[in-house]
Amino acid sequence: MRFLVIVAPLLVATGALVACSSSKPSSGFENENASGSGGFGSSGTSGALGSSGASGASGGSGNQTGCSEAAKLVYVVSDSNELYSFRPDTTTFTRIGTLSCPSGGATPNSMAVDRSGTAWVNFSDGGLFKVSTSDASCQATGFEKLQSGFERFGMAFATNSASSQDETLYVVGIEGLNGGKGLAKIDLATMKLTPIGDFSGSLRGQGAELTGTGDGRLFGFFTTQPNATLALINKATGATSSNRDLNGVNTGQAWAFSFWGGDFWFYTSPGAVPSTVTRQQASADNSITIAKEDVGGFRIVGAGVSTCAPTAPPR
Repeated sequence: MRFLVIVAPLLVATGALVACSSSKPSSGFENENASGSGGFGSSGTSGALGSSGASGASGGSGNQTGCSEAAKLVYVVSDSNELYSFRPDTTTFTRIGTLSCPSGGATPNSMAVDRSGTAWVNFSDGGLFKVSTSDASCQATGFEKLQSGFERFGMAFATNSASSQDETLYVVGIEGLNGGKGLAKIDLATMKLTPIGDFSGSLRGQGAELTGTGDGRLFGFFTTQPNATLALINKATGATSSNRDLNGVNTGQAWAFSFWGGDFWFYTSPGAVPSTVTRQQASADNSITIAKEDVGGFRIVGAGVSTCAPTAPPR
């Protein structure tokens, strides 16, 4: 279960992004064995939040070679096992189906999406399943639970560099409301979890949710108090930089986030109420506005976006 709530009133977002280019959707289960470790992306992608000047400047396309239209969307999962796609440019959610993973009663906790459009869902008991973003069907992964003590974790894919289509699945162990076990990565060929390191300074020992990009960057949404913190994460060491205090955004219940079109999108709920979508316009003035007050009557506990997603506002 995720923990975040917006407690300060925010302005309604204005304007819309232009839709991504289209191609035929994938089945959601091909190209299964993404691997690699990698440090920060090149061409100026480290050390700054928001859109990169290298791979995201041309129409916002980013690193999209070989990507389907479906792989460019954001996907979210609810606490009632419902999978949805999300188009940030129109703030539209579309229900895909109900997860039927053999989880033994455990509930979805977090989600990441790879370049083929497959979702990887962590459950509350530490289980990890592959989920098709076409029909929400599940496949077992053979992932052994509780490796290095990681049970519930935030997770995201990031490419190994700004010019690479190879990517790595990164995870952050989460303990309780604010505690964390640092950064790790999962090798999808062996399903082995390898710890990398803890975060830096005031973020050391904090829990976080993750989002990654096609230009090789990894970001954390940290459960600090009284305001949550957004930071860039060094994929090789776990060290954090470019920390940004998210004024008015506080940890609570049911939280997730994603990076799309050069901006950050936060999905939050204070409790047993539908989630709200909040946007930080990192591609512009870093203003924080409510993009959608009610996502449609459900509560989001995990969000995933693949490294195919645009890294700057599409033209």
